[in-house]
Amino acid sequence: MSRIDRASRAIAAPPATVYDALLDRAALEAWLPPEGMRGRIDRWDPRPGGGFRMVLTYLDPTDSPGKTSDATDVVDVGFAELARPARVVQTAVFQADDPAYAGTMTMTWHLAAAGDGTEVTVTATGVPPGIDQAVHEEGIASSLANLASHVERGA
Repeated sequence: MSRIDRASRAIAAPPATVYDALLDRAALEAWLPPEGMRGRIDRWDPRPGGGFRMVLTYLDPTDSPGKTSDATDVVDVGFAELARPARVVQTAVFQADDPAYAGTMTMTWHLAAAGDGTEVTVTATGVPPGIDQAVHEEGIASSLANLASHVERGA
C-alpha cells in the first residue's frame, strides 16, 4: 500500500473563508510555512493549471537541513483542481539534487462544513521517501494551526 500522510483540524470559519485563504498569495505566505520556517512566494498564478513557487527558509537549519540548500526548501506547486469551496488539489515538486526528494507529491485539501466552521483534512500522496512521515504530518498539522489562527482572526 502506498504511503498517505494526513492531518486534520476543525477551524472556526466557514468553508468559503478557508478556501479563500488557500488561494490568496499573502495569506499563504503568512500561514503555510510550518513552525520554524518562513515563506515567500516568487511566482503566483491562482487558476487550474497555474500554481506558485514557494521558498521556505528554516529559521534554524541546524537540526533540519533544507532540501534545496542548507537552509531552504524550494517547491513548485501546481493547482491540479480547484473546487470552491470543498477542495483544492495541489501537486508539489521540490527542487533538490537528492533523489530521495524527487517526484511529484499530491496534496489534497478537503473542506467540509461542520456546524459554523470547517473540518479541514489534508492528505498527501506520492510523498518523496526522504521526507519522514511523522515530521511531515507534524508540519501539515502546524500549517493547519497557522491557517486556523489566520482565518479565525478575520472571522
